[in-house]
Amino acid sequence: MRLFELLLFVSIIGLFTLSIVLRKDRRRVPLFFASGITALVLVIQWVVEGYRIQLLFLYGITVICLAVSAYAYFQKAAPWKISRILRGIAYSAMAVSLVITAGLLYAFPLFQLPSPTGSFKVGTQAFHFVDTNRKETFGETGDSKRELMVQVWYPAQAGAGDYAPWIPDTRILDYMAADYGLPDFTFQHLKYVSSHSYTGAIISPAQAAYPLILVNPGNGSSRFLHTSQAEELASHGYIVAAIDHTYNTFATEFPDGKITTSTTNQLFSPDHDYQTERSNRDTLGKVLTDDVAFILDQLELIQSGQITSNLQGKIDLDHIGVFGHSIGGATAYDASFDPRITAGIDLDGGLYRLHDRQQLHKPFLFITSQSEFTKLKRVRENKPYTDAEIEQMGSTREWEDQVAADKKLELQRMRETISEGGQVLYIEHTEHLNFTDVQFISPLFRMVGITGQIAPERANTVINACILDFFDEYLKGQSDSLMRGADRRFPEVKLGTPLL
Repeated sequence: MRLFELLLFVSIIGLFTLSIVLRKDRRRVPLFFASGITALVLVIQWVVEGYRIQLLFLYGITVICLAVSAYAYFQKAAPWKISRILRGIAYSAMAVSLVITAGLLYAFPLFQLPSPTGSFKVGTQAFHFVDTNRKETFGETGDSKRELMVQVWYPAQAGAGDYAPWIPDTRILDYMAADYGLPDFTFQHLKYVSSHSYTGAIISPAQAAYPLILVNPGNGSSRFLHTSQAEELASHGYIVAAIDHTYNTFATEFPDGKITTSTTNQLFSPDHDYQTERSNRDTLGKVLTDDVAFILDQLELIQSGQITSNLQGKIDLDHIGVFGHSIGGATAYDASFDPRITAGIDLDGGLYRLHDRQQLHKPFLFITSQSEFTKLKRVRENKPYTDAEIEQMGSTREWEDQVAADKKLELQRMRETISEGGQVLYIEHTEHLNFTDVQFISPLFRMVGITGQIAPERANTVINACILDFFDEYLKGQSDSLMRGADRRFPEVKLGTPLL
């Protein structure tokens, strides 16, 4: 809760208390001045911090109290009489409103993203690219070409002005709320959440060039939901480019104001049979992998100066990493077959195009949530689900058998990474969305199991440490201990290889 939000809340509690404890003949003056002070706090809060829907009840109470107390203060006739019943109803409504507001502020807090721990300040810049060689297959029809938005974070020489907002366009916040089945306005307060990056800052001259890392969000996600990971890497001397895979995000805004939303969810409809869904996933995956290759092409043009950018000459194209979450993790794996990519990381994502690829001969790291690792272990031990479990999942025996067959092939790919310098890790007490900034949005997500029981700040610290350690080793040649075994700093990190 921000300062003036807290002061407004306390002021209204004070008004509530005064209206109860003061005798009827002594309320008029104190309540008038207390209401005036509360109204002044409201105005300051609105101007300095900005309006948000979670405070709607507080705004309403303030206006009503000011109007009633002003009328009572300035009227010349004897004050009207209010029955105990009406007064009780008013007090009860006021108390309930305060409780509801406290609940809303708890459920949808104004949080701060974790501060980057590296020595560099962080700059950021958005790029719009059009692939004239590919038609768009998931959205527009006709001759429309594949368009992509890419957010780049990089080591900055210095910062000027305020930090960039976490999510620059508030319109896409409406789509994010809708993606979670909530009213459009639910996440509008997130426009007040800032990043730790400076828009358009000059890139740091401390190094001749910086290794490049590409980021791929999950299905229905966004490039902005990996901001804390990108800023952490950039602060440690990496250029990080997060790709919004158009029509696979909850919303992507383009420079002309056009906004696209996800059209790929239908590919994963439970009405499909498993073979159809796997084929659809592979088709989508091919597009996502091609997106990565295309963005690499564009970054090469930036490096050579054929596309104007302050990043020209600063991208180390000999040391390129890639990572992603969920289907973005599968994209990272599939894209790593590109000879330009040195190493990659899959964050809790099942693989696609498994039957089209052989062993990946380069370092690759799998980091899974505890629940996903439990599923993999179950497949490894050949423990099928019971009929009751299948019914509870709303699945079928045939579906789960085919999933298990593909998971066994995934396990084989995971084991193969070890011989190439990779590793398989899982993080205790995590769930799927602990690998994104979604985990900071609401504590309700932990209550319903969308995120795990681990504290979001701790999960972020642990996961970022694993990502940084891996890329430091394979892109910078700086080895640490997390890939080798137990580390007392991060007891949540467990080696998955012995159990697989």
